[in-house]
Amino acid sequence: MTQWLEWLSDNWTIVLVPFLVFASIYVIGLWIRILLFRYLGGWHSWTKWRGHQAVANSTRRPILDWFILLGAYIAVQVSALSAVYKLLAGLIISSLFIISLAWVVANISDKLIRLYSDDENASKQPTRIGVNVSRAIIGIIAALGILSVWGVPVSPFLLIIVVILLVIGLALRDTIPNYISGLQMSSGKQIKVGDFIKLDSGEAGQITAINWQNTQIKSLQGEDIIIPNSKLARATLVNYGRPLKKATDPFHFYTRLHLRELTGLKAGNLTELVTILKDMPDAVVYYHVHHFLEEHLFLAPEPANDFALWISNTLGNDILGERLASIDTFTLPNISAVKTRLIDTIEDYLRNNPDSRKAPEEEEFHFVRSISFILPTPYVAHDLGEFVEVLRKVTIDSIYFHIYEARLRLQKGTNDFSIWISDSLGEKELADRISNIDPYVYTLENLRSRIIEQVEAYFR
Repeated sequence: MTQWLEWLSDNWTIVLVPFLVFASIYVIGLWIRILLFRYLGGWHSWTKWRGHQAVANSTRRPILDWFILLGAYIAVQVSALSAVYKLLAGLIISSLFIISLAWVVANISDKLIRLYSDDENASKQPTRIGVNVSRAIIGIIAALGILSVWGVPVSPFLLIIVVILLVIGLALRDTIPNYISGLQMSSGKQIKVGDFIKLDSGEAGQITAINWQNTQIKSLQGEDIIIPNSKLARATLVNYGRPLKKATDPFHFYTRLHLRELTGLKAGNLTELVTILKDMPDAVVYYHVHHFLEEHLFLAPEPANDFALWISNTLGNDILGERLASIDTFTLPNISAVKTRLIDTIEDYLRNNPDSRKAPEEEEFHFVRSISFILPTPYVAHDLGEFVEVLRKVTIDSIYFHIYEARLRLQKGTNDFSIWISDSLGEKELADRISNIDPYVYTLENLRSRIIEQVEAYFR
């Protein structure tokens, strides 16, 4: 131990200089990473590229690792180590960098392939194949890079890879065209399961399955016909689309009118507000959460509810107001759940932050009840074709009733359209697509258009 201390005393600069170099590179890396992700955030706000999150999550930590490797490499080069050890350390650090870079690129590739596959509603098999192929290519490139760093000739390995690919190509010469054709049909979406098609060779029927090798159809006589995808891609066919199902029960469109009624109750501070809110019926909470929607049906929905606006603007409590405004009504199943969330948020705040601020006179919070009148319309839909045509005609009051009132006030958990499409037509996938539309980010006219787009795209 004494000998080590004596050695450090005599040679402290030999240790200190590499350490300072390493620490400096690490600090520079932290600073560059902050600037880089700040720039990427601004770039994302401008371009709205959905792959931004995949890139950011995959590179946030590795960037620091790369600067650690860079710092270690430079520290070794300025150290008192012999040339042999410097060379060996450089080779090891370079190999670690290639492995880390390949891992990051493969991770980003996986996430982007899955992201865009989800956008295209691609099946799991082509997505899995795409992920595995990208991993294999990146792994091979990384391995060749490491061999090149260590001075190993890569030409023999490239020759072996080419020979393997040729052997695979010859072995799968009849299968590969089917896979390529399946990929083209999957990405082009010219045909899909449920469509009725007729080929120029005479085969005709409804498509029951599409995989990477063949397409299966059921003829009008009930026969199952399997057609290789390569033949289907070369054939001239007529796509008659998906026959529209008749609903087991037709959809009757209703509309609604509403009146406001003062309850006579008012609150001047947070304690009074939460105390009265506990005893208020759902109709009162519904009004104050959907107040803007009820009176401005053609405008984009107001993000904040009346409680949040009053607390922020009248009581001057921006913190609690922001918490109440951030409650996502779309994620809650009914008005009772919304009421509970409002009460819990206010009470939680008061427990930790006693607030005695009072509203000025004549600016108290007045509780208002919404009274709705439901009226039938003459419109009825027996299939999705009629549904779209009627949806183009009905008033936005009717859309409001079937979307907002059905989900929250009637406590159905979803909208009337999705329930009918799922239960009476058996189209659960389409029902889920419409149910997943967040109605609080659209005007009612835009919501009408969005639902129509989903139905038409489903059967296109």
